[in-house]
Amino acid sequence: MERATVERYEECGGEWAARRRPVRRDGAIAFSHRVAPGRLRLDVGAGAGRYTNELGDPVLALDAARTMLDLLGGTAPRALRAQADLEALPLRPGAAAGAWANMSYLHIRRHRLPLALADLHRSLAVDSPLDVQVLHGTYEGDALPDDDFPGRFFSAWEAQPLVDVLTGAGFSVGASEVEGDVIRAAARRERTLPDTVGAGMRLLVCGLNPSLYAADRGVGYARPGNRFWPAAVAAGLVSRVRDPWHALRHHGLGMTDLCKRATVASSELTPEEYRDGAARVERLVRWLQPAAVCFVGLEGWRSVFDRRAGAGPQPDGFGGRPAYVMPSTSGLNARTPLADLVEHLRAAAALAGPDDRLPPLPAPLLS
Repeated sequence: MERATVERYEECGGEWAARRRPVRRDGAIAFSHRVAPGRLRLDVGAGAGRYTNELGDPVLALDAARTMLDLLGGTAPRALRAQADLEALPLRPGAAAGAWANMSYLHIRRHRLPLALADLHRSLAVDSPLDVQVLHGTYEGDALPDDDFPGRFFSAWEAQPLVDVLTGAGFSVGASEVEGDVIRAAARRERTLPDTVGAGMRLLVCGLNPSLYAADRGVGYARPGNRFWPAAVAAGLVSRVRDPWHALRHHGLGMTDLCKRATVASSELTPEEYRDGAARVERLVRWLQPAAVCFVGLEGWRSVFDRRAGAGPQPDGFGGRPAYVMPSTSGLNARTPLADLVEHLRAAAALAGPDDRLPPLPAPLLS
């Protein structure tokens, strides 16, 4: 999170809390009924605990400001508390069974929200509900009009981009609604992989869809027989295998999937899923502007764009960026040797230009 925003809550947390009424108590109670009984639920960016008591037990309240957590201790004494950056949650994978995020993720820059939600996805068990509310609109900055505690950073969201980011982070959105100056979404954590994407990507790698094996391990191309990671290391694109977070932060290599639904085989996907997924990925590319995009596997590209396409650079690009299509790295594609996969990844990276053109992403505040 933005350090200046956290400092404002540290300085003025008591006054801020005194001015805020809990207007969503009914929503918080309804959310509590969606969480499996007895399972841990999260109050993400809990502030002084306006809704913590309504979320049920056990509940873990997370906030980056110690002042807010101290206030919450009096408001919700049964709650567990932890000081935490919302971009680096201190939880093991699958630790929680639900997350309530009321007006918290609005303090994260738009281009950093996908990775923050990917971290939340990692922290939640499959099928966990998520309730998220942020500002509605197009504003982003630290001078929000009529802010009664100026100096805080805010990002507002419109409906389609918010749904896209949640979908990319591995959540299915059941409903979203705008009410006044806020937008909220009810979502559920799917058995899939979250995107690892952000600003400054040198290369965005787009697979077809996650396997169930990869989804359960939280890493794309996770099977021992898949050659993607060995090829990426040999091509100089990454320095660690099976670590998409490190690949993004240190090498500008982002990862997404054409379709987010994890399957045993790609034949389970429908033409509609291909079309909807391609539209989402195109919007992602136009928004974050990676230097180039590499589609791994000819099947997805041919299903949506050009049935006669071959491996290599695509003449029309994708989303306004250069695009490269390469063969599948699956062990089932034995006819393509590892050396060829390495050369394809090098060629895709060459479309992006020099690898020192963009700085690495900054580290989270409380990491």
